[in-house]
Amino acid sequence: MSKRSCVLLGASGLVGGHLLRLLADDPSIDEVRSLTRRALGVPLASKVREIVIDFDDDATYREHVAVDTVFCCLGTTMKKAGSKDAFRKVDFDAALAIARAARAADAKRYSIVTAVGADAKSSVFYNKVKGETEQALRDLAFPHLDIFHPSMILGERNEPRPAEHIAATLMRATRPLFGGALKRYRAIEASDVARAMLTASRAAAPGEHVYEGKTLFEVAEKNANA
Repeated sequence: MSKRSCVLLGASGLVGGHLLRLLADDPSIDEVRSLTRRALGVPLASKVREIVIDFDDDATYREHVAVDTVFCCLGTTMKKAGSKDAFRKVDFDAALAIARAARAADAKRYSIVTAVGADAKSSVFYNKVKGETEQALRDLAFPHLDIFHPSMILGERNEPRPAEHIAATLMRATRPLFGGALKRYRAIEASDVARAMLTASRAAAPGEHVYEGKTLFEVAEKNANA
């Protein structure tokens, strides 16, 4: 089995935290480089390298992105970011900065979590930025581009979000109602999104692959049952 190296962005987040553990446990992964703005402050597996970088200064990460795959789980909220500019700086600027450097270093695959409804032409700012990020990644022409469109992501977060906790409880309770065409709006566990990203990264078929609704749940289940 050939070994792979990868970069992970967003390891401190909900999906990124799950993906970090999956990558650390995967025997086909030789090295995981977790690029972060600040140290996680938790014990890491021996094959995980935590590298503190400045997304605005490519000299801090340029030498670290010569890998097979980049997994991007970066993301914030308007409330946490505080402004549209700050939101865009995380969800667009940081994601694209690493993507450009990785592509220049001949990385073959970029895998990113955006959101259901991502559309560069959307009148909704959140969806518009997510869609613009996807389009910018397409322009970089990675041989493999995996895009994940989850609806509400479920899981235990580090910071309290009372309103989101209530919404998540309701979404869990009503998940069976989201069938057929509505499945793209069904809430999904963060661990399932992470499993889907890992599974998709093993696919040999080149090109762009978008996972949402049925395809997202199917690829997550495939890994769970492997």
